[in-house]
Amino acid sequence: MIRQIAGTLAILAALFVTGAVSWVDQWIDDTEIPPLILPTGVEVLDRDSELLRAYTVENGRWRLAVSLDAVDPGFIEMLIAYEDRRFRDHAGVDPRAFVRAGWQALTTGRVVSGGSTLTMQVARLLEASGTGAWEGKIRQIRLALALERRLTKDQILTLYLHLAPYGGNIEGLRAATLTWFGVEPRRLTAAQSALLVALPQAPSSRRPDRFPDAARVARNRVLDRAVRYTALTEVQVDWARAAPIPTLRRDFPALSPHLADRAVAERPVQGSHRLTLDAGLQQRMEVLARRAVEGQGARMSAAIMVVDHRTGEILASVGSADYTDTARQGFVDMTQAVRSPGSALKPLIYGLAFDAGLIHPETRIADRPTSFGGYRPQNFDNVFRGEVSVSEALQASLNIPAVSLLDAMGPAQMLSAMRRAGMEVTLPEGEGSAGLAIALGGLGTRMEDLMSLYAALARGGTAVDLRWRADDPQAEGQRVIGPVASWYLGDVLAGVPPPPTAPRARLAYKTGTSYGHRDAWAFGYDGRHVVGVWLGRADGAAVPGAFGADISAPVLFEAFAQLGVPMTPRAAPPLGALTVGWSALPTPLRRFGGSAHAEPGPEIVFPPAGVVLAYDPTLPVVARVAEGAPPFTWLWNGAPVVTGSREREVTLEAPGAGFGELTVIDASGRAARVDVELAP
Repeated sequence: MIRQIAGTLAILAALFVTGAVSWVDQWIDDTEIPPLILPTGVEVLDRDSELLRAYTVENGRWRLAVSLDAVDPGFIEMLIAYEDRRFRDHAGVDPRAFVRAGWQALTTGRVVSGGSTLTMQVARLLEASGTGAWEGKIRQIRLALALERRLTKDQILTLYLHLAPYGGNIEGLRAATLTWFGVEPRRLTAAQSALLVALPQAPSSRRPDRFPDAARVARNRVLDRAVRYTALTEVQVDWARAAPIPTLRRDFPALSPHLADRAVAERPVQGSHRLTLDAGLQQRMEVLARRAVEGQGARMSAAIMVVDHRTGEILASVGSADYTDTARQGFVDMTQAVRSPGSALKPLIYGLAFDAGLIHPETRIADRPTSFGGYRPQNFDNVFRGEVSVSEALQASLNIPAVSLLDAMGPAQMLSAMRRAGMEVTLPEGEGSAGLAIALGGLGTRMEDLMSLYAALARGGTAVDLRWRADDPQAEGQRVIGPVASWYLGDVLAGVPPPPTAPRARLAYKTGTSYGHRDAWAFGYDGRHVVGVWLGRADGAAVPGAFGADISAPVLFEAFAQLGVPMTPRAAPPLGALTVGWSALPTPLRRFGGSAHAEPGPEIVFPPAGVVLAYDPTLPVVARVAEGAPPFTWLWNGAPVVTGSREREVTLEAPGAGFGELTVIDASGRAARVDVELAP
């Protein structure tokens, strides 16, 4: 009978345990789990994935994405050793830890250690529930058990790395390492790891910037346990105990805020944006921009851009002297603002004139009072210099020669070249077509567009699309001017005297000042980089006495010095460049005679533009010109092949198979050209 009763009780007990286990199993399975995909702040990174700028999540909290493999293994080891030594073995709840915590509380009369596992802490943080009430503790246990069934241990750890509080509005390990140490989580020291293990237990009372002594005590307590349960030695722990506690909360990186805002606005749902910028260079240029406006008044601002013209990559983009300075309207990105370029467009005019065969750097050109249909431009100093060389006219930024050249070619040709360079142009309101005033900055364009133009001038005359997203492909642009004209420009601009305090480097550069001294520009280039500088007021007000040569050019030379690499030499003279003095020039190139509207200019009637001629090295090429005034000079790819000819039909020695440009210049300096292919 006793055996029967005992058997029955055993069966009942087994059924009870089985039912209880089944009920608990179902209880865990029915647990409502909060969302496990946590919002993290948008990040903008540089070309090497270094953080340029980060954005907060809801309620202004800093929480940044971090993966387990991007964290120093020593931190993970120390965290588990201190918080939950059996983390890898338990199912979310550690009964031994609960028994130990209860016994310690019973025997000492106070809480010595907690029984919460890392998984339970994650459960509490996911729901922002308290730690003291039994109802909350049971909910944490239930959710912890459910999480362990749903997730791997590494996934649970990753949640902890995003949710742990580190004081104030700092959540998650990566936000904490950047705030308190200015480093990424993969580069933590033992002392730093110990402090970051201790902080989440009492983030308010252990904040190192407010309570450094409490933070030190808590950190050292973690180190004491690390000696016993991690691979750290006594010597390493002693070094860690001696390390200072950080007492200042660091600001998050906020480099290139304008371009970062632009990237996020274009792709608002993208969590990470990698740009072509160089974080170190960007920081140096921002410091330089702030320094450039010191002593210039409370409303003065500055913008600086650096471009690698070989690839079109923007390496630095500073939109204002201080993004947060409301007096300077620092929130306005002056690399995108439409402004007058002043004389910064003159190199394009000369480049087009070189390309058309109208002038050579040694050509003499008049700088004297001239009326262009009632338009009477003046030089900035109201002084006229008579006849000067083209090089001198461009280097001195004289207005009359530039307008004379544009008058000969027509404003439409200049606008077309600007568009080929990738520029957007805004003409003055009410003007349907451009006039000669565009030679002196009588239009609107952006700094970024001007950088596109100078990149084209620097790289042999062919444009390249500027890009600032690292995942955008490199795209070759259109030809703006030919390589010979491009080389002439670089050689002439390299002869512009540098500012008095600048090094004697042969930097090809040009300055510009808009009407009313509203914009002071400087653009320069070597064989690799183009740098642009703007100084002025974001509200468009005048800055009396501000000239590009005086205030922007010194900043330009300092920017090149800050690049961190030696200046790259520009290319050697290309085939067809005439590196001769004035006396050796063909007669039509010795002096520029103006546009001569009364007579039609020369026109090449044979060979027609774009024709393909059969190439025979034993036979000459016949060329014929109509209109124009003899004598004529004929050039093949910019090099003279016939000079002083009064005949309208000439024979040219076969110049060789391939593509070429045939140019004729008449006695008045007017030119015509056609592209021809000689095919074998």
